[in-house]
Amino acid sequence: MKTTVIIPAAGVGKRYGAGDKLEEDLDGRAVLLRSIEVFASRRDIASILVAVNPDTFDDFVFKWNDRLIFHGVKVVMGGRKERWETVRNALEHVGDDCTQVAIHDAARPLTSKKLVDRVFEAAEKYEAVIPGQPVSATLKRVADVEQNADEADPLDRILGSAGRSQLKVQRVTQTLDRRNTVEVQTPQVFTLPLIRQAYARIEHGEVDTTTITDDAGLVEAMGHEVFVVEGEATNLKITRPDDILLARAVWNMMHKDKAADVAKKKLFGDEED
Repeated sequence: MKTTVIIPAAGVGKRYGAGDKLEEDLDGRAVLLRSIEVFASRRDIASILVAVNPDTFDDFVFKWNDRLIFHGVKVVMGGRKERWETVRNALEHVGDDCTQVAIHDAARPLTSKKLVDRVFEAAEKYEAVIPGQPVSATLKRVADVEQNADEADPLDRILGSAGRSQLKVQRVTQTLDRRNTVEVQTPQVFTLPLIRQAYARIEHGEVDTTTITDDAGLVEAMGHEVFVVEGEATNLKITRPDDILLARAVWNMMHKDKAADVAKKKLFGDEED
């Protein structure tokens, strides 16, 4: 295997709110760098591409390039609106000598080496491989509650919502069967010809892109099989502000023993030598 890693980083992070989630600190390193590090030292990685919004390309390069070059990362232009546009544009920079393409979320900084090993091992046999975690929560489909104009508070019609609690209520329409369902993660790995063929179908107008939420979905839409290996509960994606707090807690837990070993060696290294 000779794999190129594509990391889409062109999104604006609307659900995150103020600030750039990729710049958030995670034990002294930015989230983006943590997401890259798990691939940087692998011998089976041919190149790493970070794809960014063309409108902010120069600013991104100015801010990040020195740190990314250290990891052998190349910054390329992605899309302006949709994630699939970013991946499609990044695919143009993948060399024909590559065998696989791994696509990984820029805001998924806790991916472990063991998880990547599992995905890559399966990718030696299967053309499309993704990590997934069994869904343990109860899932329900909901719909917005429509308020009858006659039931609305007259003061609300006059004063608006000023001073009132903005409580959003939805109605349950269905409880979903969670058996044999998984929560999908990244990295997702595909053979280069397969992922190129999948994205070519978008160019030909053969795919409704509004229904595609990940790259595996695009491959599935062309009738191709996708295979799942075990993911990790700790392989979090930072989407909302609370996620970075959880990521820091998980990071500290994951590296607690390692930090203790380093401290022990520093304290007692001379005696052991």
